[in-house]
Amino acid sequence: MTLPEKGVTYADAGVDIDAGNALVDRIKPAAKRTNRSGVMAGLGGFGALFDLKDAGFTDPVLVAATDGVGTKLRIAIDTGHVDGVGVDLVAMCVNDLVCQGAEPLFFLDYFATGVLETDQAARIIEGIALGCERSGCALIGGETAEMPGMYPPGDFDLAGFAVGAMERGADLPSGVAIGDVLLGLASDGVHSNGYSLVRKLVEISGLGWDDACPWTDGSLGEQLLTPTRLYVRQALAAVRAGGVNALAHITGGGLTENLPRVLPDTMGAEIDLNTWVLPEVFRWMAQTGKMNESELLKTFNCGIGMILVVAPDKADALTELLASTGEDVTRIGRVTDTPGVRYIGGLL
Repeated sequence: MTLPEKGVTYADAGVDIDAGNALVDRIKPAAKRTNRSGVMAGLGGFGALFDLKDAGFTDPVLVAATDGVGTKLRIAIDTGHVDGVGVDLVAMCVNDLVCQGAEPLFFLDYFATGVLETDQAARIIEGIALGCERSGCALIGGETAEMPGMYPPGDFDLAGFAVGAMERGADLPSGVAIGDVLLGLASDGVHSNGYSLVRKLVEISGLGWDDACPWTDGSLGEQLLTPTRLYVRQALAAVRAGGVNALAHITGGGLTENLPRVLPDTMGAEIDLNTWVLPEVFRWMAQTGKMNESELLKTFNCGIGMILVVAPDKADALTELLASTGEDVTRIGRVTDTPGVRYIGGLL
């Protein structure tokens, strides 16, 4: 191999520092829009600073969560529709934080790719900023890693890390009791779990990402890339109103696995599947894969993205409050004295 006359540069190895600097300049306005009380220093330094006292906390307990988007990224990469996966990334972290009773404060992202494509990366990170903005969370730092030879052309990976806080003694779950009411908040579709199965079902169907969606308008790829719903502001409003004893974010494991995580070991839940209508995306997947209902319920959210476990005497008021924030709220069941989840009725 012949060496360049001027010597080998980092760019010769496949890393473009100028492109990275251009990306930082482009995303600064989006990050600035996420600023909130407590932010002391954000993008550009070796670390980011956050002042909990300035954010209004007296005796705070920190809560941290990290997550990714999973193989939903494969669809985004293959279709070029990358704008929404940043929202997914934020939602998967902050929706978990709020289940502990915490207010999300700040977010950091990790974006890794083989060759940095500034426009693609900016669209992704602007989506992250949008998710942060909608959940009252500051995007105060992150890492863009250009790693030639690690990823095929056009491929990338995403991870996120969120930190929240609550006043000491305000953590959830707390006070869950037999007879508590389960309020389900509607999802915006598949969200960000089960996409290895989703992609398998699309393969079985013989359809491509650009083909017409079988259950609604638009292409199949576009519909399957609908971002995860953010529940932060709505859930926090309900918690602050009183009567919320637990929250469960319905992610991988579906209703079957996630709800028991916030219930005492001696308690379980009864869920009436007749109280809401299964969204058509799940019905299409069940029909395409000849899936039985139990498999559907332990894999996908099935139309319920967040469950609030609330005191019976507060259920009506909290339903009204959540509906006023734009949530589609359904009373789906109750807490019982039998561990596990018992279903009545049917979705299919």
